[in-house]
Amino acid sequence: MPMTNIAFNEADTYAYFGNPVYTYSLRQDIEDGFLAPYRVHRVISSVDAAGWRPSKDELDRYGRPVPDEEYQTRDFERVIVLRARTRAMARHLTNFLKGTDRFAKTLVFCVDQEHAAEMRQELVNLNSDLMKLYPDYVCRVTGDEGDFGATRLADFQDVDKPTPVILTTSQLLTTGVDAEMVKNVVLARVVGSGAEFKQIIGRGTRLKVDYGKEYFSIIDFTGTATHHFADPDFDGFPEGSEDVTIDGDGNVIDGENPLPEPNEETREEDDPPGEDDIPGGEGGTGDPPIIIDPPPPEPRKFYIDGGEVEIIGHLVYDLDTDGKKLQVIKYTEYSGRAVRTLYPTREALQSRWANPDTRGEVLRELTERGISFEELASSAEQPDADPFDLLCHLAWNTPLLTRRQRAEQARRKMPDLFAAYGDTAREILALLLERYIERGIIQFDRLSELIKVQPFDRYGSPSEIAAQHFGGVPGMRDAVAKLQTALYQ
Repeated sequence: MPMTNIAFNEADTYAYFGNPVYTYSLRQDIEDGFLAPYRVHRVISSVDAAGWRPSKDELDRYGRPVPDEEYQTRDFERVIVLRARTRAMARHLTNFLKGTDRFAKTLVFCVDQEHAAEMRQELVNLNSDLMKLYPDYVCRVTGDEGDFGATRLADFQDVDKPTPVILTTSQLLTTGVDAEMVKNVVLARVVGSGAEFKQIIGRGTRLKVDYGKEYFSIIDFTGTATHHFADPDFDGFPEGSEDVTIDGDGNVIDGENPLPEPNEETREEDDPPGEDDIPGGEGGTGDPPIIIDPPPPEPRKFYIDGGEVEIIGHLVYDLDTDGKKLQVIKYTEYSGRAVRTLYPTREALQSRWANPDTRGEVLRELTERGISFEELASSAEQPDADPFDLLCHLAWNTPLLTRRQRAEQARRKMPDLFAAYGDTAREILALLLERYIERGIIQFDRLSELIKVQPFDRYGSPSEIAAQHFGGVPGMRDAVAKLQTALYQ
């Protein structure tokens, strides 16, 4: 039976039954503990902030002259393809996961299937270490994948299967996907429809506390979330009796305000057709369009492979102190506030941080609030600061110490602290202190892995080091715990 576009009205239900006598909003659902709260990361690239314009007589991948225009966010991947922009997004997302949880289930919504494939490839390149262990760590799931994509989606939804971790898609997964463990929803395309935006973020709202999911993050590269959260009515209430008519492809015909762009005459429904709008796209039939050389007779896009794109801004949206509305704060300010919420005083944080047995709990609590030390050090422009000092500086404005300064303080205490140990044991502890200066304290949580490699391997295997120089594994752990205490006293 041939597919036909059928226009329907979202308000038909209200027209038949009347307006609801009671509504239960998304915000109420979150506050009552039934759905996961969310945090929004607004990430801004250099070309999204300032636009992109080709140089004089610039040619694209296929040798075609690129029209001399000012291209904005709405044009990227629809009219102009900037590979460097996709790479910058993938790099930021990879760093975000490395700083939080590299196995946090993540959905990346792209402009079309071609964009989803390009995003997947960039993520594969940046996560080659995990791809060697888990070939399906990053997958594209669109209409083209058929049974293969359905299997990968089923594995993604299975809470007991670690992979796939990252799925790139365009429109296939906006609705109807029950994935309880989605912790990150990534917007790499503009979403003008408020209804579609709610459907997309709905992929992350399932709570799964027993599996460690208590909230989710929205990582917004396009300003979509910024726009919709600025709407005072955005709290999950139904749209009442507002008439919204869409066609069979889900395109709004009237009644829905698109996302405003710098050029107010441009509407999302006026964009050039994406792969989801033509045969072979998601929901269509036939073979999908592919990039070939030479280009197709009527190419839809211009492809720019060179150039550099950087991430120049990262803002965090969070609920205000009353829990009533979202407000934007700097990532550093957000992190400082989160620390003060968890620990009322610097001393309370220090006592738990200095103890290796409780520092893991601190790290877990910070991770659950989306705090990445790598990203925090970059945002604060303090790459050499100890994470503890950086947290204290942001939370209570205490002086910053570098890791080297902390190490020098610890060295002054070491003669008394480790007088009972032999020369070789003290050498090993001194080397651990050097590793702390280079890489930070977090590596001490994986001590057995750390001392397998140079220069520790010259003293033997981890078990040999423990037995010969520290009186056994408990003795070595005790010595390393004392070293960490010395660092933070």
